[in-house]
Amino acid sequence: MRPSQRTVVLEAAMELVSAAEGADITLDAVARRAGLTKPGLMYHFPTRDALLLAIVEHAAGRVEDAMRAALEVPFEQATPAARIRAYARVAYRGDASRAEYAVAAEAAYRPALSGPWVRRLARWFDLPPGLPPTTRARLTLARLAADGLWSAYATGLFPPDPRDRDALVALIEDLTAKGDDS
Repeated sequence: MRPSQRTVVLEAAMELVSAAEGADITLDAVARRAGLTKPGLMYHFPTRDALLLAIVEHAAGRVEDAMRAALEVPFEQATPAARIRAYARVAYRGDASRAEYAVAAEAAYRPALSGPWVRRLARWFDLPPGLPPTTRARLTLARLAADGLWSAYATGLFPPDPRDRDALVALIEDLTAKGDDS
């Protein structure tokens, strides 16, 4: 499968995940959505589990790409605080969509699917052991607040008033401000 064809399949799967009716991901449904036959899809993703793992990798990659774009410096030069701010901006803007959130939630129930999330995002949230406890707590609280923003916007359950979005992210950024000094 050409890389562009693989992307078409994975994007079709993400569209199904994002569907308002909460579509179940089946080989048939993804094949139809991607404009392929089921045997054509199965040639590259022989099982539903193989397809699900590829979907998770794709979703985690989309979130990480959005976070990289939100960073103000290259990843290697970013402080833990800058990385968490980038995550908050992604959660705030909705770059991490309903589909990615649903895929991440599924990984919580199926440990075999958590690997791509851990592989791609753990280093974004890793806090050096030498940070002062207060700084660690501030950065952790900022990440948890960004998690909440992502959850609220992706699920549509009790999202913050749109008028408060900028102020919420400003508060998260305030929590991370002292993290740049460490």
